[in-house]
Amino acid sequence: MTTNSLRSLHHHYSFLKRLSTSESNPPPPSSLFLKPSSSSTTITLSSSSNTTFSLCSTTSFTSSTTSSTSQPISFDTLQHHLSTQNFRQADEETRRLLIVLAGEAAQKRGYVFFSEVQFISEADLKAIDDLWKEYSNNKFGYSVQKRLWQKVNKDFTKFFLKVGWMKKLDTEIEQYNYRAFPNEFVWDLNDETPEGHLPLTNALRGTQLLNNILSHPAFEDQEEQEAEAEEENGAAEGNLRDAPKPLSNRFFKPDYSF
Repeated sequence: MTTNSLRSLHHHYSFLKRLSTSESNPPPPSSLFLKPSSSSTTITLSSSSNTTFSLCSTTSFTSSTTSSTSQPISFDTLQHHLSTQNFRQADEETRRLLIVLAGEAAQKRGYVFFSEVQFISEADLKAIDDLWKEYSNNKFGYSVQKRLWQKVNKDFTKFFLKVGWMKKLDTEIEQYNYRAFPNEFVWDLNDETPEGHLPLTNALRGTQLLNNILSHPAFEDQEEQEAEAEEENGAAEGNLRDAPKPLSNRFFKPDYSF
């Protein structure tokens, strides 16, 4: 009788021990299937023995484009100055825009290197040029300057004289010099204002910056259109030369003597 009681107590104790062990050891985390999400996910498993397990998923799928070069550029200030015929301020704003569009190095330096012009997008440079042309009746703008530059076979001295950036000196020998900024430049739009006079580009340290601006891909279409126009004009002139002359010119010589 006593033996049977001891055996019963032993079996009961073994059962309680196995039960306690199974409750204190839950399934390993590897058996849980967690789907990553953009937000933090917490799964809590608890047992009767007050043992708590927390599993957190911190997978995040976000991208950031907050660099200064990726910020949209506004041309509203330039448009305002041009629409009010404030060409002096419009010229300053154009210079500021080129510095911003050229990149962080140009912004820190305060001016644009000729090698940085390539970083300015075609759309931005065209937008600036279109505003200048729109509010000047096509008298100002980079594309206007390029057309004049090409007409003088890309000779910068002749170009500067054409757009009024240089002046003839009152000397016995024919000499020219750059105009003094800003008083000797023209800030009004009238019949006497030289075509292509604005916007200004500093060429005192060389013409590479202006050369790269006028040679920018933004104005390649214009060059092709002008080449086609010249071909058409040449063909039209050739047809006029080849056309038969009037009979009066071929057979009669006018006599204006009395």
